[in-house]
Amino acid sequence: AALAGIDIAAIAGSGAHGRITRDDVRRATGRAAPAEVDEGRERIFASPLARRMAGEAELPLEGVAGSGPEGRIVKRDIERELRQGVAAPSAPAEPEQLPGLPPFERIRHSNMRKVIARRLTESKQTVPHFYLTVDCEIDELLEARREINLRAPEGVKVSVNDFVVKALATALGRVPDANAAWTEDGLLKFQQVDVSVAVAVPNGLVTPVVRQAEAKGLAEISTEMADFAARAREGKLMPEEYQGGTTSVSNLGMFGIRQFDAVINPPQGTILAVGAGEQRPVVKKGALAVATVMSCTLSCDHRAVDGALGARLLGVFKALVECPAAMLL
Repeated sequence: AALAGIDIAAIAGSGAHGRITRDDVRRATGRAAPAEVDEGRERIFASPLARRMAGEAELPLEGVAGSGPEGRIVKRDIERELRQGVAAPSAPAEPEQLPGLPPFERIRHSNMRKVIARRLTESKQTVPHFYLTVDCEIDELLEARREINLRAPEGVKVSVNDFVVKALATALGRVPDANAAWTEDGLLKFQQVDVSVAVAVPNGLVTPVVRQAEAKGLAEISTEMADFAARAREGKLMPEEYQGGTTSVSNLGMFGIRQFDAVINPPQGTILAVGAGEQRPVVKKGALAVATVMSCTLSCDHRAVDGALGARLLGVFKALVECPAAMLL
């Protein structure tokens, strides 16, 4: 107030016991108070950085406890909420009962679960999905994995999913028109392949992103994914590590799921659903044989990726999975 040339005695305080706050001084000097959002009748004060982080993570600001001056929400508060949303399971409520239903517990939705529900509902309601499935023989891949892991540095263990991530990234590099996303203002054609990989956590799932996966080797992808998965389950991922991505991989093969269709993660244009590798009869050179086969289904946003383009992408992916050495070319 003194710096602004205002008599402090002339300012009406709005704080506890008439205490003059920073906002009172701003109002008296005609300066704008920090940006606020009207959430019903509650005024929420947050720093611009905290507001941007919350918006990117689709985290509602109501209910976030601010630790900044005068309860203002700051960066560390958003980071805390995001960590808690990953790590802390919702506490069960007291058993309830409604007519016609057995006793149940009503579990409060976590912020993460709300975001997942909102985004996937939006995707299924607004994105025209179509699905393409191929069966990939992976015996050569399994042998290559065995050889790589025998010779890999200590601590590195390449998984089948690491091969899938690498194959999809390489395929998108060779079919760049499919590395795209639809927006109302135009089609976004990405210049690199960033693969979001679904990781299950206690309250839902997160999708850490392997950036420029087409340029990384299997060992690097494996090390990165092992670190992501461990920190995701501990709630220690930073928002920038799971935001973005140009495509996604969702693998349920470890649960014995043979084939499934995944929901596109908007605004991405594709997601690959990976099933279990299992022994199946196949025909080779006119004779019946047995091979390890893995079904993979590509979900496409028809606005960004047409049927022929999606089929071309999946064909390149299948060729890479069935001949892993081709990923090195």
